[in-house]
Amino acid sequence: MTKLSEVLWSSIRDVYDAIIKHPFIRGLADGSLSEDMFKYYIIQDHMYLGEYIKALSIIAAKAPRIEEAQLFLRHSIGAIEVERRLHEHYMRIWNLNPAEYVMSPTNRAYTSFLITEAYSKPYYEAIAAVLPCYWIYEKVGVELSKHEVSNENYRLWVSTYSGEEYRASVREVLSIVDSMNVTESQLNDMIKAFRLASIYEYMFWDSAYRMEKWPINPNP
Repeated sequence: MTKLSEVLWSSIRDVYDAIIKHPFIRGLADGSLSEDMFKYYIIQDHMYLGEYIKALSIIAAKAPRIEEAQLFLRHSIGAIEVERRLHEHYMRIWNLNPAEYVMSPTNRAYTSFLITEAYSKPYYEAIAAVLPCYWIYEKVGVELSKHEVSNENYRLWVSTYSGEEYRASVREVLSIVDSMNVTESQLNDMIKAFRLASIYEYMFWDSAYRMEKWPINPNP
């Protein structure tokens, strides 16, 4: 019997293929990525993570079992610290201050989508929406770990997302997904949310590569 997670992944093979081939990801692997692009990405990812934690907390409140609620609360407080530590390292060595930056249009759209899904959609669909951030990062990290990443700062990024601590958190969420008993209609809703979030993942890296800016300053 095909696992639910496998059905979800099969729906985004084209998206993942586009991610792996994107010049931002290729540049991480071969060290050619502009440091300014990577700094932009780190700042945006730091702001993204603050909103992602909110989405996980909302999902925890919807969990049908206490064990699952505890898992998502633990991830929002603890497991995501793997990424926060990574961000803080980069911000320290480059003296970056997130308060001096504005959340990009793509980042705003993606995080708004995640918060809306977590708040307004059923538990199964909300999990499908946040899953790509977990899973695609693991997949990319493992794929890039096969390369000799020459840049020390990029190598740290790769080792974080291909590391056992991060991968363990991904397996925990996949276990929840595979334990779900959903109808065909519910599965279709999950696939739609999962695919759209995966496309946002592509757009997030693409926006960093373009160092996307607002056409007009959104701050009054």
